[in-house]
Amino acid sequence: MKTYIVLLRGINVGGQKAIKMTQLKEMLLGMGYTAVKTYIQSGNIVLKSRESSLRTLSKSIKKGIQHTFGHEVQVLVKTPMELEDIFNKSGFEKLIESESKKCYYVMFMEPPAKELALQIQQQQFPNEHFMITENCVYLSCDLGYGKAKCNNNFFEKKLQLAATTRNHRTVKKLLELAEMY
Repeated sequence: MKTYIVLLRGINVGGQKAIKMTQLKEMLLGMGYTAVKTYIQSGNIVLKSRESSLRTLSKSIKKGIQHTFGHEVQVLVKTPMELEDIFNKSGFEKLIESESKKCYYVMFMEPPAKELALQIQQQQFPNEHFMITENCVYLSCDLGYGKAKCNNNFFEKKLQLAATTRNHRTVKKLLELAEMY
């Protein structure tokens, strides 16, 4: 059994795509996944599976959510090693707690087109700084994510792909939960 970190995009936001974590956990256990742990209400899951294909695992969970809850949800699956690599390359890990609250990871379902990423890199926004890589945007929002122009929807539109965003604290906690297995 391998450990995976699963990130759901856009659930329980503003009353949209409501999914209770207890019901999500029951669904995943019923699908044969084990050691299922959820973290906060925004669709953060650590679980074990015999499946070795991230794509197959993502499709299976997406289909289960559609069947059980009736919601079309993007599902991003990472190994703990992949998420740790994203975390370690961020430059955020050494920040003090008050500074890390301004740091976000916009993770892609697939790599962005290089020409689109280069176009966006040329743009600048007051109080917002970002760096685009092949699997993530490292985003720092001096005034907080709620006031940011460079949010998840911005990057999805500009890069023409699906993404999901997590703050620094959540990524760190998911890595800690994955180490418990």
